[in-house]
Amino acid sequence: MATPRQIADPKEMQREALAWRAAGKRIAFVPTMGFLHEGHAALLRDGRKRGDVLVLSIFVNPTQFGPHEDFDRYPRDLPRDLAIADKEGTDVVFLPTKDAMYPAGYSTYVDVGGVSEPLEGEKRPGHFRGVATIVSKLFTTVQPHAAIFGQKDWQQLAVIRRMTADLSLPVEIVGHPIVREPDGLALSSRNVYLSPAERARALGLSRGLGKAESLFASGERRAASLIAEATAEIAPDAGVVIEYVALVDPDTLRAVDPAPARALMALAVKVGKTRLIDNRVFTPAP
Repeated sequence: MATPRQIADPKEMQREALAWRAAGKRIAFVPTMGFLHEGHAALLRDGRKRGDVLVLSIFVNPTQFGPHEDFDRYPRDLPRDLAIADKEGTDVVFLPTKDAMYPAGYSTYVDVGGVSEPLEGEKRPGHFRGVATIVSKLFTTVQPHAAIFGQKDWQQLAVIRRMTADLSLPVEIVGHPIVREPDGLALSSRNVYLSPAERARALGLSRGLGKAESLFASGERRAASLIAEATAEIAPDAGVVIEYVALVDPDTLRAVDPAPARALMALAVKVGKTRLIDNRVFTPAP
């Protein structure tokens, strides 16, 4: 298998993409911030099935990080990323620089209302403005027919769907199920920050979601009861700080009480200094 071609210049990337489109080729795209893991590999495998050309982007986007967040220490390992991209059959890895994506004088941003406002929108002001801006720029540059995103960032996926629909962008947005470790921990690039003890505590996130899901399946629909069931499992000691555990409509991200037949439990938790998110969609038992 040939090593993926690397492109850094957005204009070159766009020229290539337009040439592929003119030749009738379908472009599948997986946007990432790098430090790839098996979850990203699953997105690439999905993308490989959806297009003639598979493009991966790696760009740690500064505009989606707050002033006290982990932009500078966000994990990076380009040689490893390229090896994973190669293994999964990626054709092109787009590696733009900060100056290429946000040149001097840059002043245009994309704000998505509604779905961006609760949950992460409240805890991380400006985060989704940065996400929507960079994804719209990447779509313009890579010209994909389909773009694949992980469902672990459920609200991000909802924001991108809304933006794509509102701006009439000709891109199919594909949500890929969460990929987990065998013990239930959702894969995340930030998991590398966890000490062994913290990782053990982090397992409470998936356990808490599972407990609440079982209670939902048994017929419980009161938000307070479902949230309490999850919370008791997530934060049994002082090493875990809950930012939110919320029961919301999966499409609007607004709180629901009582829960309808389909509901999303979303959570954000700090384990030590590491902020983790997770979620699960609840549906009635068959």
